[in-house]
Amino acid sequence: MPNDLSPLWISLKTASVATVVTFFLGIFAAYWMLGYRGKGKAVIEGIFVAPLVLPPTVVGFLLLMLLGKNSPVGQILQYLNISIVFTWHAVVIASTVVAFPLMYKTALGAFEQIDGNLPRVARTLGASEFSIFWRVSLPLALPGILAGATLAFCRALGEFGATLMLAGNIPGQTQTLPIAIYFSVEAGANQEAWIWALTIIAISFSAITSVNFWQQKRQGKSTVTKINQRLELTPITNYQFPTNKTENSGLFVDIQKRLADFTLDVSFSSSDRPLGLLGGSGAGKSMILRCIAGMETPDRGRIVLHGKVLFDARKKINVPSRDRQIGFLFQNYALFPHLTVAQNIAFGLPKDTPKTRIKELVNAQLAKVRLTGFGDRYPRQLSGGEQQRVALARALASNPEVLLLDEPFSALDTYLRAQLEEQLRLVLIEYPGVTLMVSHNLEEAYRVCENLLVLDRGKAIASDTKQNIFEHPGNFRAAQITGCKNFSRAVAQNSQEIEAIDWGCNLKLIEPIPESLAYVGIRAHQISFPKDPNSEKSENTFPCWLAHTSETQHRMTLFLKLNSPPHSPEDYHLQAEVFKEKWASLKDRSFPWQVHLHPLRLILMSE
Repeated sequence: MPNDLSPLWISLKTASVATVVTFFLGIFAAYWMLGYRGKGKAVIEGIFVAPLVLPPTVVGFLLLMLLGKNSPVGQILQYLNISIVFTWHAVVIASTVVAFPLMYKTALGAFEQIDGNLPRVARTLGASEFSIFWRVSLPLALPGILAGATLAFCRALGEFGATLMLAGNIPGQTQTLPIAIYFSVEAGANQEAWIWALTIIAISFSAITSVNFWQQKRQGKSTVTKINQRLELTPITNYQFPTNKTENSGLFVDIQKRLADFTLDVSFSSSDRPLGLLGGSGAGKSMILRCIAGMETPDRGRIVLHGKVLFDARKKINVPSRDRQIGFLFQNYALFPHLTVAQNIAFGLPKDTPKTRIKELVNAQLAKVRLTGFGDRYPRQLSGGEQQRVALARALASNPEVLLLDEPFSALDTYLRAQLEEQLRLVLIEYPGVTLMVSHNLEEAYRVCENLLVLDRGKAIASDTKQNIFEHPGNFRAAQITGCKNFSRAVAQNSQEIEAIDWGCNLKLIEPIPESLAYVGIRAHQISFPKDPNSEKSENTFPCWLAHTSETQHRMTLFLKLNSPPHSPEDYHLQAEVFKEKWASLKDRSFPWQVHLHPLRLILMSE
């Protein structure tokens, strides 16, 4: 063993101090860069990472030029009677500079892997930015941060070039293990060099192995068999929402925002009847919710809730998400994975709420979503349906004035979707606030929401009660989005008759013909097949032939050609949907069948 163990103690001391400094500096820099959107981000990133790619001697030279006695900084330090170069402090500085990039990059990677919806949902629950960092981001990034700290410690322990340039080789003061190894080899003391080398390897290996063992143990605790319970539609708990309706309550939205392919430009209002935002993918539905919640900022317009202005571009008002009193249910639920179910639900409650009251509120919400007894479980221990109910309970726990539901059933299978859709409908019956639900499933929107807003490429093309929207969509695109499958170009022949050009027939009408008429349509399930065309009015009854069929578990879709037999399976005019019981009696009829398009079922549309 070497007689002088000072290189070991100097290395351990400097590496530990450098690790503590880089730990805090690296976390701060990584979290700041995560949200930084200003100019020069690439340059700043390059400066932070440069010590990792530059030769250590170059880093040491630059530090020497920065802190040497002839530099401006060195002269200031000399005036203050502070000496840095060739001291123990120089060893710490060199080790910190070369270890910082590892800590920074690892911490940044850990922060970037956090689901971006978690900070957003925390803001809607009233959390400040500091609270989000301390309660959400830091705990979730902790494994990566500790790995970065370990790498930074090992890098600081093995630093040689920059230390030698800035601190020199002063035994007992600046001589670290790497420097001791170098000079031992130079002096021919290979045995001593081996001892120091094996010491560094043992320390570094032990540190890395300890962190890996901790992470594996932590992941082992996280591996829990999911509990899948069959949902039972038992009567909902008699939990009462606080009533805060006022005469002029409601949500008013009038916003414009430029998106990649189009401009979102909508204006609508909603009160206590659930409003469904219906449209295809990329129509701007979710962006509307994000603007209302304060996650996105519109370019122009206003958002007003119960008389309180949440956003006004002209007056430069933009209330933060945490102050908008809005509950948001994301597609992936965005539960905080490091918190229990009870802690998730209580996340948005005021800090000064007594613990007994928090417990009462959490238990009430768990009972409402039929998860009594699940409070101590973690999200990873829940099925998808259970996670969705926890997310709903969390959104409602702080009594939001608006509840925003973004495709709440998209991640569920068919069975769970039906069960939870019914439960959500019952919850919304009692909820006194404003509800907006985004969906591209028209049947889902029809069952849950009383009113519908149909969107296409950022524009509202129809807005009314769900019954009126489906019976009178008004225009071609709205009819498509709401599920109409049969269309034909149309021109008026007189006040009560039109020509369906693509179907090759004339149709009698009862309702007035709009001046803007461009299309006529009929929904597939509203087509009928009379046995005897003379048993009812013969108007709008035509002979038809079957081109081909398509089958589901309950229905048959019939592809029909009017007035003449089809030449191929693709040669058809109409799609009709019938239950299989009807199909059983219909399929044995001889062709041509008779098809009836009832005048009151015809949809007259503009472009």
